Amino acid sequence: MKPRVLTAVVAALAVTLVGCSGKATEGKAGEEGKGGIKTGPGVSSSTISLGVLTDMTGVYASLGKSVTQAQQLWVKQTNEAGGICDRKIELTVRDHGYDPQKAIAAYTELVPDVAGFAQFIGSPFVAAVEQRVDGQDKGLVLPQAWSANLLGSPYIRVIGATYDVETINLIDYLLAEKRIAKGDKIGHVYFEGDYGENALVGSKHAAKEAGLTVVEQKIKPTDNDMTAQVAALKQAGVKAVVVSAGPRQAASLVGVAAATGFDIPVVGNNSAFAPQLLKTQAGPALLKDYYVASSTLPIGDPGDGPAKLAKEYAAQYPKDVLDNGVVAGYTAASLFGEALSKACDDKDLTREGIDKALLTIKGYGTEFGVTHDFSDPKAPSTRESVIMKPDAGAAGGLKVVRPAEVAPAAESFTIGN
Repeated sequence: MKPRVLTAVVAALAVTLVGCSGKATEGKAGEEGKGGIKTGPGVSSSTISLGVLTDMTGVYASLGKSVTQAQQLWVKQTNEAGGICDRKIELTVRDHGYDPQKAIAAYTELVPDVAGFAQFIGSPFVAAVEQRVDGQDKGLVLPQAWSANLLGSPYIRVIGATYDVETINLIDYLLAEKRIAKGDKIGHVYFEGDYGENALVGSKHAAKEAGLTVVEQKIKPTDNDMTAQVAALKQAGVKAVVVSAGPRQAASLVGVAAATGFDIPVVGNNSAFAPQLLKTQAGPALLKDYYVASSTLPIGDPGDGPAKLAKEYAAQYPKDVLDNGVVAGYTAASLFGEALSKACDDKDLTREGIDKALLTIKGYGTEFGVTHDFSDPKAPSTRESVIMKPDAGAAGGLKVVRPAEVAPAAESFTIGN
């Protein structure tokens, strides 16, 4: 893994805080509970506790809120149906605001008392605790993060295509639509750290395969005005731009480009959009020529899975906006639930037992447009991406312009290069 600034910072924080967790994570692991089922931390005779480390006040506030509420909806539905293994599910939520110190501190606080984490936003933060997760903690973590650097861990399991693969699929879409061609330059605006730099690996691979040149613009999560980046890319003569950042940065980039007459397509990774953006000054530009990739259908898709979830979520949270975080959150929670159910059947609700159960899950998530396979920790659960375009008339603000597909360049790509 190449050194990364933000990852290095949070890793240092993780080392500083590691002593706080002590050996509490071992808890009652291996003890038999009711029904002869072995239990571990976070599992009692009546409850199974899961942790949620989210961002409700930082750069991914809108995403974090919808992901968390979707998971709370899943818990409510699951408990009303009798729970799992004769136990009720509980979520303990902490908002880290995309702050490294708060994220690591929250993990340290919760890890002794939960069976695992149904959500952890922030690739750099997840990477910073990876050594602890794989070593002493061994609790399953399902991150809302898609860095290829998280692959290979037996306990941190990426749901969907990694950022590098997703970016290759985005560039393939532009090539297929003849928006760019061999010999062109493409821009890439990306966050420093695991997210953006892993996406950059993908754009460089796609560019090499297609005879393109990548013009890089690295930014920080605190950078919200993309005027300088747009000016630099316009001066360089790029024909399209990839944005691997947050919704605010994507909106600024697209809006500034439109305002300065820089008429090019912009494509973004799955976390680079929020439907609230369509009501800002950047809205018209986003509707015109902006595209987003994801490993699920959008919440506004007419398919049975998204339509059912959209109806249930709207009934539970009638005042809140629908977005793709709803699908992502619900999918992760239900996947954790599937692993818990299989672990219950195996009479092993220890952390190791839950992870072992996850390894048996294949053919998952078809109701949301993409099939996932969790049998190999070294591989993403899929290489497919759905390509979407903002649509003010669609629930969640996105419509599908290309169904789940893997680009030839992504199919042959060696993950982690």
